[in-house]
Amino acid sequence: MVTIQEEVKNFNGLNVHFVPNEKFKTVHIVVKFRAPLSRETITKRALLPYVLQQGPKKYPSRKELQIVLDDLYGAVLSIDGGKKGDSHILSFRLEVANEKFIPNESNIMDKAVSLLNDVIFHPNVDGKSFHDTVFNREKETLKQKIRSIVDDKMKYANMRLIDEMCEGETYQTHVSGYEEDLTSLTSQDLYQYYQDLLKNDQIDIYVLGDVEVNKMEEVISSSFKREGYQNDNKKADTEQSTSKKEVKEVIEEQNIQQAKLHIGYRTNIRFQDSNYAALQVFNGVLGGFPGSKLFINVREKNSLAYYASSRLESHKGLLLVFSGIAPKDYKKARDIMEEQMEAMKNGDITENELMETKDLIVNSLQETLDHPQGIIEMLYQQVIADTQITPNELIENIKKVTLEEVIEVGKSIVEDTVYLLTNEGGA
Repeated sequence: MVTIQEEVKNFNGLNVHFVPNEKFKTVHIVVKFRAPLSRETITKRALLPYVLQQGPKKYPSRKELQIVLDDLYGAVLSIDGGKKGDSHILSFRLEVANEKFIPNESNIMDKAVSLLNDVIFHPNVDGKSFHDTVFNREKETLKQKIRSIVDDKMKYANMRLIDEMCEGETYQTHVSGYEEDLTSLTSQDLYQYYQDLLKNDQIDIYVLGDVEVNKMEEVISSSFKREGYQNDNKKADTEQSTSKKEVKEVIEEQNIQQAKLHIGYRTNIRFQDSNYAALQVFNGVLGGFPGSKLFINVREKNSLAYYASSRLESHKGLLLVFSGIAPKDYKKARDIMEEQMEAMKNGDITENELMETKDLIVNSLQETLDHPQGIIEMLYQQVIADTQITPNELIENIKKVTLEEVIEVGKSIVEDTVYLLTNEGGA
């Protein structure tokens, strides 16, 4: 197993993570902005990637920006947002050819870092606002994305489960924003928030590839100059919510053929906790893989589901179960799904299930570490959790998990909310 090396340096109000790796022929530079998840700011943060990737002041159109990327031997730029626990993350990603492998090229890194700096810190603005033409067009794009969520029934059902399960909690916030907020948002409002973001967000920069750390440090420090940084260490503290005494059941009806049955559990365990590895194995046995208990018992043996699986929200302490069923099978499918959870809590896990699941998780993690973006995301987990658990340590922890530890974590898992999206009269 290849050991992932990471060297972190702090300068100019930035946390810069150097991850030297000789395996890849390209260099990946990822800039992550982190702020507490907030209903008041989420729509602005959701819109910013759309606006910023239309081109900076220097290259004020998507076409001009693409020409510059093409000149950098087909560099690839992407910007997106997402939530981890009660933090909202904006990610700016640039993949560029390594000048080491291109004859007579010695300043690709300088150009690439300069371009990324322009995209982030020098956007195409008109005085103290973004250009209305770009702003209005991208606002409409985001509005259509928000509206389209209802058409993706699995995504919609998951959103509604979190709505109901985390009612009143920060994590309930919709990561794509809200149409009602978008309607009243102006280009001046967005630009003002963008200025606040530059001053207040925690910024982590990852540089991964076959590079010399000292040289890249010089390139980064000379280009990225953060002005007006307010170092008040604003971090999102994930709320420690308590489970309801009674399981909440929510049934919603729409004109659909296949029902979505999603169940939310509180695990009371997060990424930084010592028993997180055991929780990962618990989830793997339950529904993380095609041979899991949910898949075998709900889908294969009883033919009650088109799919049945589970996943963890590692930084919030949630375990979410998903299935697609025939509306008429709601009660039976729910009973069998809940039976699988209870069986595991009671120790109904074979040594074979344990070993196979651990091997699958380890293989999955190792596959993630075969990709530059996967390495960066795994390393960033430590930043979000404010802990030191390297990818290699996590893999070793998985390998050491015992059956007793898996059964023990089951004791902390509590069923919280059942959400059913079904057809009219289906439930």
